[in-house]
Amino acid sequence: MIIRTETNSDYDEVFKLNYLAFGNREDESKLIERIRLSNEFIPELSLVAEINKEIVGHILLSKATVEGQGKKSIVIVLAPIAVKPNFQKQGIGSSLIEEGIRRCKALGYGILLLIGHPSYYPRLGFKPARKYGLELKQFEVPDEVFMVYEVENGKLQEINGELKYPKAFFS
Repeated sequence: MIIRTETNSDYDEVFKLNYLAFGNREDESKLIERIRLSNEFIPELSLVAEINKEIVGHILLSKATVEGQGKKSIVIVLAPIAVKPNFQKQGIGSSLIEEGIRRCKALGYGILLLIGHPSYYPRLGFKPARKYGLELKQFEVPDEVFMVYEVENGKLQEINGELKYPKAFFS
């Protein structure tokens, strides 16, 4: 398996992959298109997993902000991540997340936030975000699905407040 940065020529295949992975729905595929057109898009954080030149997985990490105590901090949000149905449960998603975390660290981003499955993400080091002074009000979600990963040690002590997803998430 090769994990690499997504290219423009991958866009159609990534659209189809997300469509299949999310039960023949276009919501996530359309979200990716909106994020790519936004100022929050970071090309180096849109990754694909390839097996035998076939794209079997995709992850998109993009900018958001945490606002609190009079300051605004840039953070990274993970959404969406998808693996083709016939390639799931083979570690592809975990590998994409691990590479995404490595790239976030290399680019100097301190924390990564997501809304996700409470039995999947903790095994990759994600923790309930509200325990660290982070809040989410744009979406109503239980504590156990709003999670954070501290990419850079000490950043969870520096960054707290409300996570604000950018407008691309709401169109």
